Amino acid sequence: MGRTTGTVREWHGELGWGVLDSPDTPGGCWAHFSHIDGTGFRALTLGAAVQFDWEHAQQDGYSFRAIRIQQLDE
Repeated sequence: MGRTTGTVREWHGELGWGVLDSPDTPGGCWAHFSHIDGTGFRALTLGAAVQFDWEHAQQDGYSFRAIRIQQLDE
């Protein structure tokens, strides 16, 4: 478990999930819209810088799962 900074590799807005990349989460970190800070409709922008908390978990083929996400450059 940890906190890191990375980028949004992919985001599937219609499904509400995507993948974040950082040196601390090799292979990618699975992310769900419900863990993005904010209210109402929440989504991430492809290529955007993000800060996120993560945990070890097996989620859709990824070894890491984001548990709190903040987009840094909106």
